[in-house]
Amino acid sequence: MKLFADLHTHTAASDGQYTPAQLVELAQGQGLDVLAVTDHDTIAGTAAAIAAGKSLGLRVIRGVELSAREHHNFHILGYGFQDGETELFRLCEKFRAGRDERKYKIVDFLRGKGVDIDLAEVEELAGGEVIARPHFAQVLVRCGYVSSNREAFDRYLDTEEFRQNVKRFKADARTCVEAIKAAGGKVSLAHPYQMGLPDDELDALVGRLKGWGLDAIECYYPKYTPEQQRFYLKLAEKYHLNQSGGSDFHGEQVKPDIRLAKLELELRWLLDGHDG
Repeated sequence: MKLFADLHTHTAASDGQYTPAQLVELAQGQGLDVLAVTDHDTIAGTAAAIAAGKSLGLRVIRGVELSAREHHNFHILGYGFQDGETELFRLCEKFRAGRDERKYKIVDFLRGKGVDIDLAEVEELAGGEVIARPHFAQVLVRCGYVSSNREAFDRYLDTEEFRQNVKRFKADARTCVEAIKAAGGKVSLAHPYQMGLPDDELDALVGRLKGWGLDAIECYYPKYTPEQQRFYLKLAEKYHLNQSGGSDFHGEQVKPDIRLAKLELELRWLLDGHDG
């Protein structure tokens, strides 16, 4: 069952530019068969996306991208889980509360760097349930402190000093995986290269994740080198994992160099028995 899909996208429910309905319309215009909405640590936008997909004839998968605490940029993608008061829903509430607390820490950190921005402006820009670093980056650009979102991250929001001083709640990877599985979902490891692990450590990590219920690895991603992609395909084969892939699309204002993907993927593992 090979279909054109993008299984890693974000909406204004977290730190994306477009509303769930707008994202679905863009995906439909790209000729996709399947779209997964995987907002950071929240499932708030999934119902609207699924409804928009039904009206436009596009299969939309309920998704999420959870932040695991063991490594920097260690992200777990969940797909096709049940809606409602699940353990995953409760975990997302903890993530939301943690991000809400972190926004004050970010403001204080930036002030310590001589950067004075109005939190109300960040909150207005965010609009949705989750306030994330890209919202701060966009306000830093607006106020003239940096010339681009990338510069905001490089100078302020993704430095070692920032990571040491501005922390938020993250669950351990096993908790993330098991919460998704308990809600009837499938689990994929997102963009492994972003953790910066040596190949042998990543191999061992994938083995542990497989033991907890990992279903897939993100083998296709716009920023992979050919060598990275070959290694992830090899890991998928070694651990009998499915091949996932996506763009990590946030919108042109957030990530100007990333467009929606149109990947031809085998999706029987993901679509069988799931309505959204």
